[in-house]
Amino acid sequence: MDALQFAAMLGDKHIVDLKKMKYKYPDCFDSFLQTLAAGYYKELPLSDFAGQPLVYLPSCTGVNLEAVKLLYAARGGSFGVSCLEDEIISTSSIESIDFSRDSVRSIMKGFAPKDEAETRILGLKKGFEFISNKANRITEKNIYKLYMMSVGDFLEEENRLPEGSFYRKDSVYVVGTAIEHTGIDHSKLPARMAELVKFANQKDDINELLKAAMLHFYLAFLHPYFDGNGRMARLLHMWYLIQKGYESTLFVPLSSYIERSRKKYYDSFTLIEENYKLSGVIDITPFLKYYSENVYDKISKEEVKPDTLAKYSELLQSGEITAKEAELWQFVLSAYAGKSFTTKQLEKDFVGAAFATIRKFVLKFTERGLLRATKLSNKVLYAVKN
Repeated sequence: MDALQFAAMLGDKHIVDLKKMKYKYPDCFDSFLQTLAAGYYKELPLSDFAGQPLVYLPSCTGVNLEAVKLLYAARGGSFGVSCLEDEIISTSSIESIDFSRDSVRSIMKGFAPKDEAETRILGLKKGFEFISNKANRITEKNIYKLYMMSVGDFLEEENRLPEGSFYRKDSVYVVGTAIEHTGIDHSKLPARMAELVKFANQKDDINELLKAAMLHFYLAFLHPYFDGNGRMARLLHMWYLIQKGYESTLFVPLSSYIERSRKKYYDSFTLIEENYKLSGVIDITPFLKYYSENVYDKISKEEVKPDTLAKYSELLQSGEITAKEAELWQFVLSAYAGKSFTTKQLEKDFVGAAFATIRKFVLKFTERGLLRATKLSNKVLYAVKN
């Protein structure tokens, strides 16, 4: 087809919606698809239900470099407590599972579950702790472990996995006003999940933030479980980034960004299915574009800056930071993130240091430039200094 015409179509804002593209360019739509297939789609080592490779358009899936920097910033410790609260509530809310923040906070503080809902929260907490440990590599066995501890152990009998099976042994459907998606035939799941694991662990030239989104999409596309596929897809996304050294993934509740754009999230899956009817290929560009624009590009820049952490590391190595002060600092980073706190609040939440110790800690860390103090009426608010 004409090169100028093709360039105009490739740059069209509706490029990921083939139905709109066909309506807008009826005379050259078929030629456009043929040209894409001939040299513009990039194939992935992941297969659709018929065994054909999934594809995407690299030219339409850029990732903001600032998002890479923010997620790659070095952090210490485990998953941020404040972030974990938001992540559990958001990833559950996306699938209309309601948890109260008070219940989530109770489990985060180490209290025993009081009911079934809090037992489920504890399961998700264990799941996040599992993926935050870089020693837990992405394997089929570990995916099964993660699923059972965070989702599978809490399902009704009819939705549980068969004894000894990593995946479902029957058909599964995503139902809205109609059947919106049918999971892959269960007999093909072992082969396809093996592809997913191999792809997650192989070295390639794909941007790692995009690759995490590809894994996210593929697990949801296969639908290997009767329930909990969305939560597992989002856990796998974060797990891959953590494996690749994006430590700040532990401090950014990615699911909260998905929750804010939930309709667009589900629409991207639907759009891929609709495009398939016209193109005959599973082009996952709509999902990658959704994730780049609505999640990665929206990540708050009000995060702990690397220079603050570098200064802390210097003080720690020089012996100026005591063991108790190190505990308090890690707690402040995880529990409050970018939020302010008072000495009284820290004493109440930390539960492990006398008020005098906490008072000395905040004054010392403010003096060293790690904390920022703001006088407000009759109290002083502290926050990690950016």
